Amino acid sequence: MVVLPDHLHCIWTLPIDDSNFSIRWAHIKGTFSRNVRRREIVGNSREAKRERGIWQRRFWEHAIRDQRDFIRHVDYIHYNPVKHGWVKTPSEWPYSSFQRYVARGVYPEDWYGPA
Repeated sequence: MVVLPDHLHCIWTLPIDDSNFSIRWAHIKGTFSRNVRRREIVGNSREAKRERGIWQRRFWEHAIRDQRDFIRHVDYIHYNPVKHGWVKTPSEWPYSSFQRYVARGVYPEDWYGPA
């Protein structure tokens, strides 16, 4: 997982008989929104729907196909702070699961991105 100032990426393992991403995202967004101070400016449309300006209205889902696809997505997530110019290396970004992957021996500390 990685949390950036304007978006986040995560990989979930859902129960076999339940793939309801929408309700899970609604709960995450709702809980977070109720617990963070209101500082953003919202337009009339969002205000009418009682939406916060901190979230996109939609999300993108992708079902991981195999181990190679999983690795590609984990690499993408951990490299994302570098891609967006927040840091020079993934190890510098504190809001990421990257350090857990380093501790488990999946990545070296000096990993700079996908090969």
